[in-house]
Formats: sequence, C-alpha cells, structure tokens
Amino acid sequence: MGWNEVVVTGLGAITPLGGDVRSTWEALLAGESGIRGNVLPGHEDGELAGTVAGTMAIDPATYLSPVQARRLDRSQQAALVAAAEAWADAGAPEVDPERLASAIGTGIGGVQTLLEQDDVLELSGARRVSPRTVPMLMPNAAAALISIAYGARAGVYTPVSACSSGAEAIALGARLIRAGEADVVIAGGTEAAITPVTVAGFKQTQALSRHTAEPASASRPFAADRSGFVLAEGAAVLVLESAEHAAARGARVHAVLAGAGIAADAHHITAPAPGGSGQISAMRKALAQAGLAPEQIGHINAHATGTPVGDAAESRAIREVFGHATVTAPKAALGHLFGAAGAIEALIAVLSVKHDVIPPTRNLTPTDVDPDINLDVGIQRRNVPQQAVLSNSFGFGGQNVSLVITDALHPKAPNTR
Repeated sequence: MGWNEVVVTGLGAITPLGGDVRSTWEALLAGESGIRGNVLPGHEDGELAGTVAGTMAIDPATYLSPVQARRLDRSQQAALVAAAEAWADAGAPEVDPERLASAIGTGIGGVQTLLEQDDVLELSGARRVSPRTVPMLMPNAAAALISIAYGARAGVYTPVSACSSGAEAIALGARLIRAGEADVVIAGGTEAAITPVTVAGFKQTQALSRHTAEPASASRPFAADRSGFVLAEGAAVLVLESAEHAAARGARVHAVLAGAGIAADAHHITAPAPGGSGQISAMRKALAQAGLAPEQIGHINAHATGTPVGDAAESRAIREVFGHATVTAPKAALGHLFGAAGAIEALIAVLSVKHDVIPPTRNLTPTDVDPDINLDVGIQRRNVPQQAVLSNSFGFGGQNVSLVITDALHPKAPNTR
C-alpha cells in the first residue's frame, strides 16, 4: 500500500488542568498548576501523609451515567470521556467500521479496581468480589470499550510501555494508516493510578518529588533542585485520519502527524542507556520519517519528568541531535500522567503548532535552571511561528518514542534557534 499522510482531526482530554481540551490548554498557557496536596484519604497521618499528585480537575464519572460509571475503572472512565470529546471534535466521521481502529495505551491499567476488589476479598470473601473485576482491571479494556462505542473493527491495540504508552499508541495508529490498514484511528493514552501502593512503590525508588510543602511547586523539570516527578492521572485522545479520507469528507485538520520514531535502549529496566542511544535514535527516526532537518523543529516538548538522572540524560540526547534547542516541559504543570503522558503531550504539540506558541514551563526562573541542562528552556510563554514540534516520551524498560507534529495549513518559514 502507499505511504499515506496522517492528519489529526480530533482532540479530547481530561487532565489535572481541566475537564476538556480547551480548559487544559488555557490553564497550561496561563502557567497554572494541576498539582494538589493530601490526595490519599485515610493516609493523612502515616508515611504517605502529604502526598501530592495531579488528580483530574473533574471527576470523569460526572460525564457518565451512574450505571456506566460503576461498571468502569477510573482509567476507563477517563479514556471514554476523552474519546467522546475527540470524536465530536473530529465531526463524528462516517467511516467503514472495517477501516476504523482503536489504539489506547496505558502504563498500569485498572489498578484501582484490582486493589479495591482485593480489599473486598480479604474482608468479605470471594463471593463478594465483583463479577466485573476482570474487565475493569484489564489494561486493554479502555481500547476495547472505545472500539465498542464507535464500532471500530479494524483492530484494538493497547501498548503497555510505561511512560511512552500513549505516544506509542499514537505512533501505532499512524502506522496502521500509512500501511493502508485503516482510514481512521482513535489513539491516545489513559492512566488513573494514584493509589497508596503505587505512590509507596515510586517513593521507595526515590523517584517522587520531595518538594511537597507547596504542591503547585512540586514538579520541577530542569530545575537545579529537582528531586523527582509528581504522579498524575487523566487521558488524552487524538483522532488520526488519512489525509485522503479527511479531505474527502471536508474535515477540519488540526495538524499533521509527520513522523514517529520508536527505539529501545536494551540496557536497564529503569535507567536510560549511557549516552542516550535509544533516545537519540527515536528522535532521529521521527525527523527522518517527517523529512525534516533538526533546525526546522520550533521546539521540543521534552519528556522531562523532573528526576535528576532523567532530565540530564534527555538534555544530553537533545543536544546531540539538535544542538542548543528550545524545550518546554508540560509536566511542571500537569504532573506525570505516566501511560497517558505521551498522549496529552502530543495533543499539546498539536496545539502549539496550530496556534504558533511555546507553552511555559512553570516553577522556574532563569537562575533556577540547572546549568548542566544547557538548553533554552521556555520559562515564559512565547508566541512564535512553529513549523514543527517534536514530542518525546521515554519509559521504564528503555522504551523511547518521539513524535513530529507539523503545521496543517501551509509550510512556514524554517524556525531559527
């Protein structure tokens, strides 16, 4: 089959910054924070007291009927809410069900259901465990539920690749379209894993931020005093479409998904490869697929979780590919949505290109930036032409995904940095 251009025709999200795309985007540009304190009820006096996290700004259950909400894990609720917004934004395209696919990544899946039902088992016995437990905890359930909701029969896919899951789902959706296996793909990521055991597990690895006295300042990517990431929850979904299919129905196009690069470190289950070989490879593959030179990228939406090792490794990899590049780090405002992070940040990249803006990175002043990062960190919002944006997502297991988003209307003058 021919090589088909992939365009983005629909956007949907529910995040710590807002209950939809518009509120999330406006809050991000305004420099607001979605990080909140004391997010684990019942643990106010224990070792998890004072836990901060990016809880969803609006409970996804409020968008659903009470019966539907009870039958879904919180991560599935979020995915369906984001998908509904994205599908409506795309104009509810008429598409042959055999040419419509669903690809929704997640890092952990229905962990809240698993833990809740384990408590039921221990306290009340096996007969009290919900018969819906398994479909509520399955990692693939969100993608399957979206397939059922929209009649997508070209395939249901669930990348489970830690922090790169959402971006990998989008890359997979683009591959399906380019391979001629689908005309439209509902693609993105979802996560709702703010639980005592996940928080405790990350805390034991010393991966979480220790700047918890002021929740809004806890997530500090690229800061010299960064100490770890802030766990968050939410979902983001993009409707991907072949340019031919979108044009035939007169669809509005937000942006073009011009390139996607995937590479593995094959090094360590949590630590990035020395020298950033996998990250460098993913970025270069994405650029090559997009047919762009590094200097044509307006800015880089960095993975930048706020860990001392991770941010430094990514900055070195970026310098290797781009030199002294401009970067932004949305996790300073959103926290780390883990399996959904790559999807929401791809969505942000789409809006950045569409509106010619580099979103700010909060919690930083010029003197706060780690000098070893040696990049142009976009601390304040910048309104500048964006021909293309590259978005990075790097996950435990050495799984690296880079996406290149380009302007949908016309090529702009190459960016200069």
